[in-house]
Amino acid sequence: MGSGILGTGVSGLLAAQHGLQTTEHNIANANTPGYTRQRVLQGSNAGVNTGSGFLGQGTHVATIERVYSRFLTEQVDRSQSGASQLNTYAAQIKQIDNLLADSSAGLSPALQGFFDGVAQVAANPSHLPSRQTLVSNAQGLSARYQALGTQLAQMYDGINGEIRDSVKAINSYAEQIALLNEQIGLAQASTGHSANDLLDSRDHLVAELNTLIRARSSTNGDGSINVFVGNGQQLVVGSQSIGLAVTASASDSTRLVVGVKSRTGVQEMPESLINGGALGGLLAFRSESLDRVSSDLGRNAVSLALTLNAQSALGQDLLGQSLLSPPPSGFTSEMFTVAEPGVRADSRNPAGSPTVTAAFTTPVPFSGNFYTNLVASDYRLTSDGASVTLTRLADERQWTAADLTALDVQLQSEPQGFSLASSAPLPAGASYLVQPTRDAARKITVNPAVVADPRLIPAAAPIRTSAGASNTGSAQISPGSVGPGYDALGAALPLAVVYENGQLRNFPAGTQVSIDGGAPQLIASTASVVPYASGASVTLVGSATTTPPSGITFSISGVPNNGDRFVLARNAGATADGRNVLALAELQTRDTMSGKTASFQESYAQLVSENGNRTRQAQIGGEAQQALLKQAQESRDSLSGVNLDEEAANLIRYQQAYQASAKALQIATSLFDTILDLAGR
Repeated sequence: MGSGILGTGVSGLLAAQHGLQTTEHNIANANTPGYTRQRVLQGSNAGVNTGSGFLGQGTHVATIERVYSRFLTEQVDRSQSGASQLNTYAAQIKQIDNLLADSSAGLSPALQGFFDGVAQVAANPSHLPSRQTLVSNAQGLSARYQALGTQLAQMYDGINGEIRDSVKAINSYAEQIALLNEQIGLAQASTGHSANDLLDSRDHLVAELNTLIRARSSTNGDGSINVFVGNGQQLVVGSQSIGLAVTASASDSTRLVVGVKSRTGVQEMPESLINGGALGGLLAFRSESLDRVSSDLGRNAVSLALTLNAQSALGQDLLGQSLLSPPPSGFTSEMFTVAEPGVRADSRNPAGSPTVTAAFTTPVPFSGNFYTNLVASDYRLTSDGASVTLTRLADERQWTAADLTALDVQLQSEPQGFSLASSAPLPAGASYLVQPTRDAARKITVNPAVVADPRLIPAAAPIRTSAGASNTGSAQISPGSVGPGYDALGAALPLAVVYENGQLRNFPAGTQVSIDGGAPQLIASTASVVPYASGASVTLVGSATTTPPSGITFSISGVPNNGDRFVLARNAGATADGRNVLALAELQTRDTMSGKTASFQESYAQLVSENGNRTRQAQIGGEAQQALLKQAQESRDSLSGVNLDEEAANLIRYQQAYQASAKALQIATSLFDTILDLAGR
């Protein structure tokens, strides 16, 4: 009987000792990241049949288990992944918001300064200091575009570096998880018990992995786990770490992307499959915000340059030079220069695929000014051998035609602001990334010739009009204006239009005349006539491809008499003429962008507003996700976290159990000694 009492007491002591050690372990790790509270599971030893019933034989420790919920842990991981993505996104886009909205470093002050310089030249076209001020302001505007574009380009470089760092950290976590899988498998196979602290370490690594990328796991029969990312790409399989890799995008060598390692190399993963964590936030920010802002800023720069250059081409400089002159060798009327759209061939294109080039199309004239149709988007050009397809990546709008020539014709009904050409037909499988404005802001400059000589600013109009000195009627002719194609009419000047019996005649044979923008009328000879209407616009057509037809336009108002003459001539010696620079000034407020829907300032303000809204959305989303993460952590910690008050109570409970078992042992020892004494007598 003494032996039974001793055995029972010893089992109680051991159980209480395990309880004390486990409690002390919980207390020691109360602040250890990823630690899960442990508890002792006891079982009753089988009783001994004494004939009068089963006599208990004490207790044993069945196992020490984690107080763990897989559901709550995965909920925390998901919330952590979402919070990390939004926090990273918000931190990145906030940089752009600060850059664009800055009242001094943003684009708006430079745009206003440039057009203030235009207004100064318009007020005094012959004043050289005013022209020099305009050149300086133009340089300041181009420098501002370049500075903003350069900072955005640096953000691309920064994201490339962060992608490398994130993938390196992901692979490190994957290797550690694989190693722990091996250790856990060995430990649990040899003991048959849960390797609690190793499991905690592995769960903590999975949680840390989710701060970088959304990761899911499945448990194997040996206690190891498999970890997956994306739509099922393996990152860890048991004790094997597969990992991710960083590679240059096949479609854009300057852009780093994430791939999965395989036996044949690295397989590029679509960015849409990588979500969650800091890496998901970086990729989402780059594709949703940085690409859009870079293209939109470039669109603003290109639209400004193209429309100003188009209007400048209709002017005459202080030296009397214009496209009518004919201009001297090397003459240019451009105010700004921009790089042509970028086209990148896919590295996987079939061998011998031809070179594809893109060029900006001439801005479309309207109401005496110009507008562009550029969209803030990249495009994908592909070929299946029988046809080519152009896809606008911003909204997946597509155009399909037999070849690039036919595609450009198709785009005339929905212009995109650029044209495409290739050195040969595109083979099946060929793919090209067209970037019309992505990097354009960094590459806008002021025409070096204008910088060197401000007299080359085309402030004047290249034509002048006058009523004949011998006219007897009261009719007057307008100052006149020119449009695209006017330079083809140089041989027709000077021109004296004659009024005769309600009609106008003496137009050059072989030319065309349009009244109020109507269909052009062919002039067979100088005797051909067109009807006269007071105030109607009369256009001597230089280009019939525009709508309405353009060239040299004037109007005659009033009541002319037969034989009255109205003269159009070159604008010789026009040092005080500012008609063309006034038209340049009007571009500030005209809807020159987005197909006649926004001005330069409005387009930039819209860009700032849209980016500000996305910034605010990211911040609000991040705060909401952070609240969800906190709730998930609190739910998990309420079950798995260490409560020091509870552990203090457990210490007392196990201490008392230990003391009680020790007292039982003391009694059993005393009884055993008594039995020995009696047996010795």
